Amino acid sequence: MLKILGAVMVIAAAALAGWIRSREYARRPNQIRRTILALRRLETEIMYGFTPLPDALLRIGEQSGEPIQFILSEAAKWMNSPHHRTAQESLQKAVQSGWKYTAMKNAEKDVLHQLSFTLGTSDRKDQLGHIATAVRQLESEEEIAREEQNRYEKMYKSLGVLCGAFIVILFY
Repeated sequence: MLKILGAVMVIAAAALAGWIRSREYARRPNQIRRTILALRRLETEIMYGFTPLPDALLRIGEQSGEPIQFILSEAAKWMNSPHHRTAQESLQKAVQSGWKYTAMKNAEKDVLHQLSFTLGTSDRKDQLGHIATAVRQLESEEEIAREEQNRYEKMYKSLGVLCGAFIVILFY
């Protein structure tokens, strides 16, 4: 009886590990999509709203889900008093501190870092162009992430169960 219980626990633990790994592949495209939507809202705020950048980031952050909300709210916090950092410093600091909560990869992080260099430093038209470029880059990364999701999500779920079964067979 103890052997059966141990075997079930090993298979369940391996299946859970595979499920957790596959979940990262499912979360990444969704987080990229939410980042794209947040950047498009920022475009709208810059174009039509004439909203100061910290206020726009805070408002957009509140509308976005985690972890995008954390990054944008953190950037707004660093731009406001008492910190008074530049948009570049604020966004880079926010991305650095909040990136561990995302399922996104370095390619998406690089896009946001590149955007931080131009955000708040030029006129409205130039900023809109840079945001549009960042959106296009993120859309191509989203497509790659969806392909990886289709390729690897089911594989990791199955692989978890199969590895657990293999371990159980080895111990019997």
